[in-house]
Amino acid sequence: MDTSLTIDIHDATKRFGDVTALSQLNMVAKTGAITVLLGPNGAGKTTAIRMITGSLAPDEGTSRVFGIDPAGPDGEEVRRRCGVVTAKPSLYDRLSGWDNLRYAAELYGLGKGSAADARIFEAASLFAIEPALDQKVGGYSTGMKTRLALARAILHEPDLLLLDEPTSGLDPESALAVLDLIRDMTSDGQTVLMCTHLLLEAEGLADEIVVMQAGTSLKAGAPAELIASYWPVEQVRITSTMPEGLDLLKRHDRVLAFERTDDSAIVDIDDQSAIPALVADLASRKVPISSVVPVGRSLEDLYFAIRREHGSVEGELAPPGGSSGRPVRLDVAA
Repeated sequence: MDTSLTIDIHDATKRFGDVTALSQLNMVAKTGAITVLLGPNGAGKTTAIRMITGSLAPDEGTSRVFGIDPAGPDGEEVRRRCGVVTAKPSLYDRLSGWDNLRYAAELYGLGKGSAADARIFEAASLFAIEPALDQKVGGYSTGMKTRLALARAILHEPDLLLLDEPTSGLDPESALAVLDLIRDMTSDGQTVLMCTHLLLEAEGLADEIVVMQAGTSLKAGAPAELIASYWPVEQVRITSTMPEGLDLLKRHDRVLAFERTDDSAIVDIDDQSAIPALVADLASRKVPISSVVPVGRSLEDLYFAIRREHGSVEGELAPPGGSSGRPVRLDVAA
């Protein structure tokens, strides 16, 4: 058993009649890390999560969680160590928030009494819902229900947390608090597998990403390493009130590629140490410089580059010199 991996799916295929939901899917989640699944509608992410919990068994290939087949005779051990928050969590609207959590605590084997009650209150406090615990859940807002579902999922301090759109319906402050808590969980050694609509949210959180399409994984790995594989050279954007003067850089021996826009130039260089030399060269030729900004690539750029590489989208997919910085939403329902 490889203890560095909490989830290890190998060549997994799952069919529903004539529909292939997963096709030779390979996916891992490292222990103590946050892995984010990205992909369009129908990519197979929800099917993959159901396979991880043992709700579904692969028709071909293997699925192992904690080294165990979750659909096998020992699958209950997997489910006992998992906490799950679905996109539309099932809660008991006629019960209070407290009774929802107390019932879950009994199912998780936490029992009754002061120790269980203390754990319930602690989980509720983490998501700031303790003032509403005596109210019926049917009167909760969407955001409150999401926070209650998150509290329920962590009651038993699971080793693996499976999250589908965990910040849906939350206000910005609550969403940020939830993301901070997710990061804190991995610092304690817990593993998180998450689907999210927001690329910017994933960018600030993901240790690893898996880009899925048509039931298989297109690319997987650490975002920084994947970005470096697609854009191996350094880039810098130089802006000037006399942009035509920037054309002088085309012939500079440290410049690998050059592209000029209306008021600036995007320059590929061999190393960031070339920047002072470029600036000095322009200054010596009386070319005014407004700004010099190293270009960074975002998860948005990476996602669309991967999709374009596999023929999923067409055309120019990211603005020159990196992401626009706008929140990009993906339909992750599978």
